[in-house]
Amino acid sequence: MDDDLEHALVAVGPRLRALRRQRETTLADLSAATGISVSTLSRLESGARRPTLELLLPLARAHGVTLDELVDAPPTGDPRVHLRPVVRNGMTMLPLTRRAGGIQAYKLVIPAGSGRRKPEPKTHEGYEWLYVLNGRLRMILGEQDLVLSPGEAAEFDTRLPHWFGAADAHAVEFLSLFGQQGERAHLRARPKAKRDPAP
Repeated sequence: MDDDLEHALVAVGPRLRALRRQRETTLADLSAATGISVSTLSRLESGARRPTLELLLPLARAHGVTLDELVDAPPTGDPRVHLRPVVRNGMTMLPLTRRAGGIQAYKLVIPAGSGRRKPEPKTHEGYEWLYVLNGRLRMILGEQDLVLSPGEAAEFDTRLPHWFGAADAHAVEFLSLFGQQGERAHLRARPKAKRDPAP
């Protein structure tokens, strides 16, 4: 039998006793509320009787807890997405979605010390939205050279030449949503207004 399951079943007895004592209920009172004999309840609490669903359901109801709380069952499924990171052009890309088509989500990490990489803008079909989590992201977009700080977002057509890098010697982490043309997040980064030179 699975070790986690065995551990959960062994722990039911002490949990039942603790719940009953916490509620200051006697075995006789619990027997009257559940229809389970006092001897069976005593053997459940001591671990001499293996818990069954027929015994646990009325006990959970009597104690006002869910069955999961009563048995502290191990998780039966793993909802986490287990996707492998890919290192490309000095960046680590971690896919956050696994379905084909539609908008794809990624977390990207540019390591510390890569701020001196020579920009090599690229183009491809699609539309991208990004959001900076940590660090300062240098983004070259067409003729614009921008620096985005944590909390800033940008949106652009990827047919426009673009490039990402660290703006300084520190690592950068950002989220990217990429989709086909027309799937837009409707957020834009604007370059800081240039001051007119003094006359």
